[in-house]
Amino acid sequence: MNLKNRRIIVTGGAGVIGKILVEKLFLQGAIIKCFDVISKPDGFPVAEYCQKDLTRLSPVEFTDFNPDFIFHLAAALDSKKKEDDFLEINFSNNVLLSHKVVNAARHCKNLKKFIFASTYLIYDTNLSGVPQKATKLKETNAVAVRNIYGAAKYYTEKELEFAKFPSFSARIFRVYGRGSRDFISKSVRSAINSQAIELILKESSFDYIFADDAADGLIKLTERDAFGTYNLGTGQSRKIKEIASILKIYFPDVIITELPKKGFYENSCADITKFKKAVNWLPKTSLEEGIKHLINYEIPKKI
Repeated sequence: MNLKNRRIIVTGGAGVIGKILVEKLFLQGAIIKCFDVISKPDGFPVAEYCQKDLTRLSPVEFTDFNPDFIFHLAAALDSKKKEDDFLEINFSNNVLLSHKVVNAARHCKNLKKFIFASTYLIYDTNLSGVPQKATKLKETNAVAVRNIYGAAKYYTEKELEFAKFPSFSARIFRVYGRGSRDFISKSVRSAINSQAIELILKESSFDYIFADDAADGLIKLTERDAFGTYNLGTGQSRKIKEIASILKIYFPDVIITELPKKGFYENSCADITKFKKAVNWLPKTSLEEGIKHLINYEIPKKI
């Protein structure tokens, strides 16, 4: 779909995926209104940037802009906080905030599609705890949310099913990208600063998707009339220890340490059959390429 002059709202536009998404939409000539709780990043290519707590969103802030598309990425995730401490943050910034956004979208008369960034964390962990081969998680698999963040995302998925407008829920797998706090990005920064890379359950494997690819995938969903829930990942699973091995290529002297086991073993992967069939597209960035991009981003000298 040609997005030139299309009116698009992006929530969470200053986030890891959001920044890339906004840049790509801008290059396509879209007219963008961005919402985020933090101040506008330097050089951000949008005319309308609203620094706002979206739990206080009024529908008129959407309807006056009259969007064709809404990308809802705004969320709070802090895996270092105990679940008890995260309860209020999660409810306010993931449940209530998303409800406010969905409610505002209901009043947008020309809305073509609402695209929601959900998560694979809603899937039952018992599906992917086998060591032999990574389990391909499908949209039809059992849901057993593993934390309250996943519960909030799943609630919004269900709320969208009852909303009277067309929507996609993209269950995004392990995102990593420039400026992120994910394990891969933190490991890159540790290696650059001659700090040890700490591994937990190094044999666990996940589907890691580069933020740029996640943004492209979300945009691709505007091109199809199919709606519903879609996995968004690479369709490939990589072990935690492989990340350390890749970094060893660039930083041979980096120290790799293994911390005591905690949590649960996982061997998961996105089944992206449904997504590929809907949009005829696949992510293009390998883990090796993505890590190289992060290194180039974190240090001035290109490798």
